[in-house]
Amino acid sequence: MKIMLDVQNIEKYYGNKGNVTKALNDLSFQVNECEFISIMGASGSGKTTLLNCISTIDSASAGSIYLDGVNITMLNDEDIAKFRRENLGFIFQDFNLLDTLTIEENISLSLTVNRLSPKEVADRVDNISLQMGIAHILQKFPYQVSGGEKQRCACARAVAANPKLVLADEPTGSLDSVSSQKLLEILTDLNMTLNATILMVTHDAFAASYAERILFLKDGKIFNEIIKGEKSRQAFYHEILDVLSLLGGGASC
Repeated sequence: MKIMLDVQNIEKYYGNKGNVTKALNDLSFQVNECEFISIMGASGSGKTTLLNCISTIDSASAGSIYLDGVNITMLNDEDIAKFRRENLGFIFQDFNLLDTLTIEENISLSLTVNRLSPKEVADRVDNISLQMGIAHILQKFPYQVSGGEKQRCACARAVAANPKLVLADEPTGSLDSVSSQKLLEILTDLNMTLNATILMVTHDAFAASYAERILFLKDGKIFNEIIKGEKSRQAFYHEILDVLSLLGGGASC
């Protein structure tokens, strides 16, 4: 199996010499192509810092991060912007949609920036909106649709350009239970049908149970790792709860 993401001995420090916080502590792991992985951990465990380093929003203090063989920790600012645009897809808790653009325009924006032809942009938007179940709202603005529809639009935008890695930061955090389940089913479908490689940070055990593998962080290190394998999602969910209880965070941390 091809390694898509290779995180090697990452460390991240904040502060100055008199008051240094070590957010990530010699952390290493790999993500295979087409894998769906979840990152969990209590507040302050380092999961958001890790996601920021992988997404190139922040830079690591030490170590290396390779995405499809490219060491992103060595890229300059200009190359980082281009690399992020061409290789990464983002799904945020608060959607991050542009209110002045229609749903269709929000989805097509990244494709236009990447200089795809108008026909290819239209074809991709049509295909992904059908898969997301939002084809009927393409001409509406974000303020005219529900939270679940906004997040499906954000999801469509994230995968429209066929990124090598999709980064989802608490994607169900602003959704009700029905919309959350619908989104998680869509992410699973994208992982299986489009072979999307997904890395999802979540505090929610139910959301994490849709992933194939879960890394639990504590004090900037990997505390535990569990794999779904042939287990049912319900059995995997209870296994997640067991690990969370060891972390001291219960079902939501």
